[in-house]
Amino acid sequence: MKISVDMTPEEMRTLMGWPDVQGLHEEMINKIREQMNAGAEGYDPLSLMQPFFTQSANSMESLQKMFAGMMSGYGKKSD
Repeated sequence: MKISVDMTPEEMRTLMGWPDVQGLHEEMINKIREQMNAGAEGYDPLSLMQPFFTQSANSMESLQKMFAGMMSGYGKKSD
């Protein structure tokens, strides 16, 4: 079985009820660039991004569980 979903990232965000964080993302990237250009001592981009990596992994797991739940309902017969 193969399931193909054709939607843009914006449509997926809307479907899942997630906020549009494009502005926040751009602001964060600009701050990182400023720190890198300034040569901030002790700058560690990995420690700065670590909370976002954890949150992204949890979001992906929730999405997978949602799809699995939807798919398990298709195999059951209605009475």
